[in-house]
Amino acid sequence: MPTHRRVTRRPVLKGALAASVTLPLSSTALSSEPASADEPPDRALEVMSFNLRFANTAEPHSWAARRPVMRQLLRRERPHVLGTQEGLYGQLRDIEADLGPSYDWIGTGRAGGSRDEFMAVLYDTRRLVPLEYDHFWLSGTPDVIASNTWGNAHLRMATWVRFRDLRAGGREFCVLDTHLDNANQSARERSAALLAERVGHLARSLPVVVTGDFNVAAHGNPVYDTMLGAGLVDTWDTAAVRGKAYGTYHGYLPLVPGGARIDWILATPGVTVHRASVNTFTVDGRFPSDHLPVQAALTL
Repeated sequence: MPTHRRVTRRPVLKGALAASVTLPLSSTALSSEPASADEPPDRALEVMSFNLRFANTAEPHSWAARRPVMRQLLRRERPHVLGTQEGLYGQLRDIEADLGPSYDWIGTGRAGGSRDEFMAVLYDTRRLVPLEYDHFWLSGTPDVIASNTWGNAHLRMATWVRFRDLRAGGREFCVLDTHLDNANQSARERSAALLAERVGHLARSLPVVVTGDFNVAAHGNPVYDTMLGAGLVDTWDTAAVRGKAYGTYHGYLPLVPGGARIDWILATPGVTVHRASVNTFTVDGRFPSDHLPVQAALTL
């Protein structure tokens, strides 16, 4: 795996279009407030993972119809970190505009530049400062842009970001966001092994939070076993408080209580999970996506 320095690729704070250019990030003043091991839940890091459903035009679930619902949901929840899947460039710009000037994002299209779907990581700039980031593809040549060697039905990739938390005395952590293939179990298993390897590298010195649509149900699948075998914990299982369980992919059909949870937030050990939930927000029966977002409040 390549060594990553304090010089990072171009920050995609308005959309990543040049994944190979390197520029230093500007410094940001840190809060002088000391971190505490007993940090109360109201200062917890609010994390969301959300498959956005790409911006399509087919009714009745077009992006134009869903965008107002998405806006209401995200403005209500205001996650500090939002790991997304399937978002298209223009769609992510819409979400950025709807969240307002305190939010920015990092990502690149899985076919390179602004093409195809993004694994974009949105974040609240009032709390988090990105220090370093990179992308890799879920293939046998992960550092080759748009590579696909394992029979994925679609290009698959991951984006990771190292953040400084201004509300926790400058504590640093990493977020890795991904989307595994929908059709090929062998490719999913190989992807999980690659993700486990990369998470292990990141976790040598920092806590890691993993967000993603894994396209298999938690528990009882080798993909899940591989991710937990890498030392990660499922925040849903370790949460002090949990909401009602639902299948996270609904396809605009009635929700399934206790259904397959294919969207996960995982974390390295030692992360305190105050609460976890599957968000069922709708407006007049309209969902913002064909997935439900999953959320966790964490202390790292």
